[in-house]
Amino acid sequence: MSRRVVRQSKFRHVFGQAAKADQSYEDIRVSKVTWDSSFCAVNPKFLAIIVEAGGGGAFIVLPLAKTGRVDKNYPLVTGHTAPVLDIDWCPHNDNVIASASDDTTVMVWQIPDYTPMRNITEPIITLEGHSKRVGILCWHPTARNVLLSGDNVIIIWNVGTGEVLLSLDDMHPDVIHSVCWNSNGSLLATTCKDKTLRIIDPRKGQVVAERFAAHEGMRPMRAVFTRQGHIFTTGFTRMSQRELGLWDPNNFEEPVALQEMDTSNGVLLPFYDPDSSIVYLCGKGDSSIRYFEITDEPPFVHYLNTFSSKEPQRGMGFMPKRGLEVNKCEIARHSANTSPPLSPRRPQSDLFQDDLYPDTPGPEPALEADEWLAGQDAEPVLISLRDGYIPPKHRELRVTKRNILDVRPPSGPRRSQSASDAPLSQHTLETLLEEIKALREQVQAQEQRITALENMLCELVDGTD
Repeated sequence: MSRRVVRQSKFRHVFGQAAKADQSYEDIRVSKVTWDSSFCAVNPKFLAIIVEAGGGGAFIVLPLAKTGRVDKNYPLVTGHTAPVLDIDWCPHNDNVIASASDDTTVMVWQIPDYTPMRNITEPIITLEGHSKRVGILCWHPTARNVLLSGDNVIIIWNVGTGEVLLSLDDMHPDVIHSVCWNSNGSLLATTCKDKTLRIIDPRKGQVVAERFAAHEGMRPMRAVFTRQGHIFTTGFTRMSQRELGLWDPNNFEEPVALQEMDTSNGVLLPFYDPDSSIVYLCGKGDSSIRYFEITDEPPFVHYLNTFSSKEPQRGMGFMPKRGLEVNKCEIARHSANTSPPLSPRRPQSDLFQDDLYPDTPGPEPALEADEWLAGQDAEPVLISLRDGYIPPKHRELRVTKRNILDVRPPSGPRRSQSASDAPLSQHTLETLLEEIKALREQVQAQEQRITALENMLCELVDGTD
């Protein structure tokens, strides 16, 4: 989208009755929501917000169709033994979300389309490998089931098998503040407490470019890749003024653009839309959201507009483009507690606005995890929004862990064995495997029965409202 298209008219903030009747974030009030994470997570089906849960870790998942005050007994997603620090929806499955916690674990959850009657306590898989609190999660943009987690160590997982694909141990001497994949997932941009901006090739395990003190202030810095391959950053000057910058990874000596913003303590969180090349800057405690367009023309970072409200923002999230209402010319929707949908023009007719909605990344992955690890790269699989986005049917994430019985014993001389540790006979082993198989089938049958009963109960409850 060109700057000419965006600037044809001022941004219109959709507060109409239709918007409130359909999907209104202002109407959602949850007594136990804390927003302490400075953001939430939103996708075309659900809104997820980190909450307090009696010292443990939990978050709440709300269907986007649900409006009004949420009951204080609304089911939570629980399982962590310490506060949840980050959550992120899978870009290739709208029902799968990952959570990272202070308890050093990462959990992946399957969220049902119906409202459960009790807390969700069993994750699909628990990923254990960190030794410190895990504060960052980021799904790979094009490879199926590839998830990044980080403290001061970055681990890249294959969620489908529960295995570690890569571990980047010695690249960050301190806590990582932000991580962002580029469009095809071949590179990472990271910012760290040591004030260094790094561009990393994770499969080679190398830092391909770095810049110390891209912003001279000591407060946290954030970075995102742009469609042009540049790095957009937010940070602070030495005098504690907020600042934004645009950098060319091939030449980190001088910034492409550097602008001072204002004086505030809130860290600016950039939400970048590659389709329109617009970046939205939000900050915890701010009462405004600023929009900038990034182009190839000087001054490269063009101010567009500011949305202001009376209440400070406590949490921010960004809807994927496929979740927007194209018939309302909606180009962005934030789940900040004060922010409405954004539209650059009034809908003139039912005609599809091609200039506002180029093809956008869809829910289908372009690669499998093994293909990406082997060195393949692919751009996201694009879809058209001309007929609107219809979410695919509920897809269950299945985890296939490696069978430990398939692992061969180490070669070398074997120690002598007593009768107490003698190997199992083939018959005994087969009997145990059969019993395990029968137990697994019984558990699956019970799960299906419980799900059917929950659905029946939901229908009865809905029918009595």
